[in-house]
Amino acid sequence: MQAPPLASSSAWAAILAAPARLCWSRRGALRLEAKAGWRSARGPRVPAKGAVLASELVGPLPPLVARNEQDLILHIRNEVEKGNLSADVADALEELYRNYKNAVRQNRDPNAHAIMLSNMMALFDCVLLDAENPFTFPPYHKAFREPFDYYMFGQNYIRPLIDFSNSYVGNISIFHDMEEKLRHGHNVVLMSNHQTEADPAIIALLLERSNPWISENIAYVAGDRVVTDPLCKPFSMGRNLICVYSKKHMHDFPELIDMKRRANTRSLKEMALLLRGGSQIIWIAPSGGRDRPDPLTGEWHPAPFDTSSVDNMRRLLEHSGVLGHIYPLSLLCHEIMPPPQQIEKEIGEQRVISYHGVGLSVAEEIKYGDITIHIQNVDESREKFSEILYNSVADQYNVLKSAIFRGLDFSMKLPSFLSTQQLNCYSATLQFFQENLLNFGIRTHTNLGGEGCYYPANPV
Repeated sequence: MQAPPLASSSAWAAILAAPARLCWSRRGALRLEAKAGWRSARGPRVPAKGAVLASELVGPLPPLVARNEQDLILHIRNEVEKGNLSADVADALEELYRNYKNAVRQNRDPNAHAIMLSNMMALFDCVLLDAENPFTFPPYHKAFREPFDYYMFGQNYIRPLIDFSNSYVGNISIFHDMEEKLRHGHNVVLMSNHQTEADPAIIALLLERSNPWISENIAYVAGDRVVTDPLCKPFSMGRNLICVYSKKHMHDFPELIDMKRRANTRSLKEMALLLRGGSQIIWIAPSGGRDRPDPLTGEWHPAPFDTSSVDNMRRLLEHSGVLGHIYPLSLLCHEIMPPPQQIEKEIGEQRVISYHGVGLSVAEEIKYGDITIHIQNVDESREKFSEILYNSVADQYNVLKSAIFRGLDFSMKLPSFLSTQQLNCYSATLQFFQENLLNFGIRTHTNLGGEGCYYPANPV
């Protein structure tokens, strides 16, 4: 299986140049409709910031019109009275609406209110549809792109929460190298930290211009909570997912342990089949859950990796019969939608949302054989490989944090395992930050220190 060619630059120009206008969809929700550029351009349909309010496609529910906040709240409460929506889900929707409204307003887009209302109406429609006809996720779920495009719905919902002028992508050339490998039938695994329920959309949004094929084709190893929570399910339906039960929640309900283990076995088999076909890119968080701040200091750090999870993924990759590559990926986006302070058993957490810059970075491929060549003990080899991957993620995270939060500890020790080329890139990045501390996020800085280093995610 070969990865398809990327969209041409002329196609992107046509998309980004397309003007947008407000209109009413058949469902009644406000949306921005781009003109001819949408229809004539080839490749992924990704407009400029704020150019889309809700998904283009129309869902199967009866028309619902929400011209203002009162209409939306009234629709939600009417569905509760009709028995179509539970009171707890309705309450969660109203709370989410208020938090989302306040966050979207922070981006100062002149269409912010219309964007917010349209996106919330689209989410309400999706939640209501699932309440009436619940969808059960299989072990491997392929993103629903038609007749309703759940992928673009998720992109458009999260887009107005990102401050692109203060968002960064690190080592973009490595993402290009990945795409070359995928084109040649290789598999790629991204070992990553995990911060929010919105991680898949944030990754896709940061890469949608430079690496659109990766944005749309990553398969995410996802825990059960995002495929069972009524407010999460519509977003999950727009992603390629390998559905598993996290170790952190395996023993929440003892009577379900055997069922969860059997389900995880089925998911591993599905993943093995995918990898045998080649050209797969899989994201996994070996920590088994989202990062959380230190309870004493409030500082955020990537959660430690579980060695067995890293090793299981590595062995699946090696035994697929297809060339495979493992990359450490770092993600910083906790301000957008931080998780609860404590791990919760029950489904249906409170969602605090804000508008903020985010960051994504990848480092060079790390090979198990290179790391463990002088280690005789198998367990020590596995621990060392997991440790090296985690350290890379943590070091990249620190650089992203320094860029986004505009503070840098220049005495920060450079990671000892980086190659000379990586060290040069890393040092150039630090030097740039030191020299331009007051200029972070200025979009004319399109490269922060040479090919492959950190640069703003949305340069002009």
